[in-house]
Amino acid sequence: MKLKKFPPRFSGVLLAIGATMIWSWNYIIARGFHEVIPPVTLSFLRWSVALTVITPFSIKHFIRDISAISKNVKYIILISFFGVTLFNTLVYIAGHSTEAINLSLIAITTPVFILIFNRIFFKEKMNIINIAGVFLTLSGIVILICRGSLKVLFAISFTPGDLWMLFAAITFALYSFLLRKKPAGIGGVSFLFVTFAAGLVMLLPFFLYEFNSEKQFSFSISIIFSILYIGIFASIGGFFMWNKAVEQIGAATSGIIYYSLPLFSTFWAILFLDEHIQLMHLVSLIFIISGILIATKKR
Repeated sequence: MKLKKFPPRFSGVLLAIGATMIWSWNYIIARGFHEVIPPVTLSFLRWSVALTVITPFSIKHFIRDISAISKNVKYIILISFFGVTLFNTLVYIAGHSTEAINLSLIAITTPVFILIFNRIFFKEKMNIINIAGVFLTLSGIVILICRGSLKVLFAISFTPGDLWMLFAAITFALYSFLLRKKPAGIGGVSFLFVTFAAGLVMLLPFFLYEFNSEKQFSFSISIIFSILYIGIFASIGGFFMWNKAVEQIGAATSGIIYYSLPLFSTFWAILFLDEHIQLMHLVSLIFIISGILIATKKR
């Protein structure tokens, strides 16, 4: 059965979960290569790959939507700056000076900022059922990142990287919030194409500065595959799925599903890093899934 045959709300939830699952690898790469490749360079290579891959499939869509795009240049520049130029660059910068547990904890604050922006600008309210779902989801995440012990949570010390990650979370919330204002007449493919291109152009000066000031690195098989992954799957696939999800179920509901990101990161670690699943993983899974189901219940 094709995804488009599902009810819009159900398919929107699946798309948001899929995007979150794909993006979970981004945090592993951000931390795993923090001593190997400079952060702005990693971000620039990521979006260069994404733009290169998507361009051949975007030309006819871009020509078709050129009129709507030219009428909304300011919007394109703004959302490209937050979603492409800043967000992942800040994540990669944060990975250089903070631990993975801090990244996971701060990353899930994004939906909180989405709800705040929706409350301020759209006067959206959450009923008691939605709030209970958010609380359950957050509880499951806390159990996961603390490994079932409050001592781990209380022992966390914040570093400059934590502030960078907080800025990244706010930036992604702004990107998701702005998606609600996506102009009519700009299709999904052409939207990705123009945002990737505009964001990459704005990132270029920072890349050139870092390239001339940082120690150069050498490519390896793992670096090449990681760049291809974040350039193709995390950029094109993840952003396309996330944009469609926001269109179908809204930024607030998509943001709540984004809380499950550390859960996927943990599963990847178990699968590829030979870590073992524990009771707290199962308890966390129950809390997170229950919370998402309740929080995304139609208001």
